[in-house]
Amino acid sequence: MTMIVNNLQQVQARIVTACTAAGREAASVRLLAVSKTFPPEALREAYAAGQRAFGENYVQEGLAKIHMLADLRGEIEWHCIGPLQSNKTRPVAEHFDWVHSIDRLKIAERLSEQRPDGLAPLQVCLQVNVDGGANKSGVPAGEAPALARAVAKLPRLKLRGLMAIPEPAPDFEAQRALFMRAAAVYEQVRGEGIALDVLSLGMSADLEAAIAAGSTMVRIGTAIFGGRS
Repeated sequence: MTMIVNNLQQVQARIVTACTAAGREAASVRLLAVSKTFPPEALREAYAAGQRAFGENYVQEGLAKIHMLADLRGEIEWHCIGPLQSNKTRPVAEHFDWVHSIDRLKIAERLSEQRPDGLAPLQVCLQVNVDGGANKSGVPAGEAPALARAVAKLPRLKLRGLMAIPEPAPDFEAQRALFMRAAAVYEQVRGEGIALDVLSLGMSADLEAAIAAGSTMVRIGTAIFGGRS
C-alpha cells in the first residue's frame, strides 16, 4: 500500500469518527484532496484509491494538471480553491468544475460570461471572511447574503454554498467557534430562500472541529499527500 493510499484511508477514518461524534452520517461530508504543488502522479495514485475531487490553489498549475490528466477528465472533478483575480477567470471558467473563492460580484460575473455554453454550469461557493482579518480573502460576513443573492441570479453558474479559511486556532473548541460563524452565515443565506448545500470548511489540522460545526466538504492536502517542501 502506498503512502497516499494509506493516508487517504486514515483521513476517511477521521471523517467517519468526526461524523459519529457529531451525530451525522459519514456520507454527509465530501473529501476534497488539495493537490497543489504535488505532481500528477500523486493525483493518479489518489484517483486509483477512489478519490475523485481535487482542489488546486494556483490556476496555471491546475490547468497544467488538467491537461496532463486529460485521460481522466470525465472522472475527475476539478476545484479552484485559491484567490481568483479577474485576469484569470477565463481559463477557470473554461476548464474547472468548481470555484470556491468568489468574494466579489465582478469575479462571479466574469465567470458567468466566460463559461462556455456547452459545459455544465460552474459550481461556485462564496468565500466568507469570518474572523475579520483585513488582509484575508473573503467577503465580510455581513455582506455575504447580498452577494449570494446577486450570484444566484447569474446564468451558467450554480451557487452551491460557502467556503471559509479561518485563522488557525489553538484547540478544538476555538476552532469550532470560528467555524460556527461560517455556519451561521450559511444558515442566514439559506433562510433567505437560496438553496445552498455546501459548507466548505476544515483542513488537515482542524477537520474534526469543522465537521462538528456542520461542514459538508473538507479540503485536505498535507494529511493525504504529505508535507510541502
